[in-house]
Amino acid sequence: MKKRNTAELLLMLLVLVWSLNFSVIKYSLEEIDPHSFNAIRFALAILFMWGAVWYRKLNVRIRRRDLGKVFLLGMLGTLLYQLLFIIGINRTNASNAAVMLGLIPVWIAIFSHFFSDEKMYRLQVIGVILAFTGVLLIMAGGEQGLSFHSKSLIGDLIVVISAMVFGAYTIMSRSMLGSYSPLTLATAVVTTGGFLLIILAVPDLLALDFRSVSPAAWGGVAFSGIFAIGLAFLVWNLNLKNIGAIRTGTYQNMVPVLGVFFGVIFLGEKLHYLQYIGALSTIGGIILTRSAGIRRT
Repeated sequence: MKKRNTAELLLMLLVLVWSLNFSVIKYSLEEIDPHSFNAIRFALAILFMWGAVWYRKLNVRIRRRDLGKVFLLGMLGTLLYQLLFIIGINRTNASNAAVMLGLIPVWIAIFSHFFSDEKMYRLQVIGVILAFTGVLLIMAGGEQGLSFHSKSLIGDLIVVISAMVFGAYTIMSRSMLGSYSPLTLATAVVTTGGFLLIILAVPDLLALDFRSVSPAAWGGVAFSGIFAIGLAFLVWNLNLKNIGAIRTGTYQNMVPVLGVFFGVIFLGEKLHYLQYIGALSTIGGIILTRSAGIRRT
């Protein structure tokens, strides 16, 4: 019982970290360009994860026949996903990004339905429709409405695509988890994609005036890299083992809710009434999509 309570407390802390991360990133991007921010936080995350591997005396060894698959997962789940996410959140507000990224389980359900033997129940289909209806309301409720001249609309669409990419990554990584532990696979994937993110960001890093960045912005980089990426993987994998995937995944439903709350409170973001309705619709759709089980055909 004590072990279970500790696991659930850690999950609550993880939800707070992920929810705050949207506002933290948005704040730091005021002083640091997106690519430099990504590069530095992933350098910290890679160091943290390899430190955890060393501490737990794990052997992160990928079989030769799986190297191509791990490289592809690194390209998809780290490089492409993170590039889209950081560019998207730079163009929209933290509240919108929290809701849009919350679509990851919705995309997982859709991809599972069409590309595997895991099919959605009717309740999940309703959840998918409700979630995307909410997304349209959020986009239409902006100051310029559904106009591609709107910076926030472009940002919203990019974050939606990033959620779709991570959903595809999740489906593809399932087959690998039968051969490798979650921490081993995550470390290999984050390292592969993270190094490429750092290499791509070299021109931006060379142009960045490090002395002009405030301690608060550097704190945001450290928070996002060490806690929202590095520590998050450890806590998530630990709780998958201790209390199971379903109960662990349920906590993720709280991330878009708190993400909107923190964006409004800490960044002073203002949503129009249509966007609040859209956020509620999307969050409700996410919960429905995750609440129903899957059926196999």
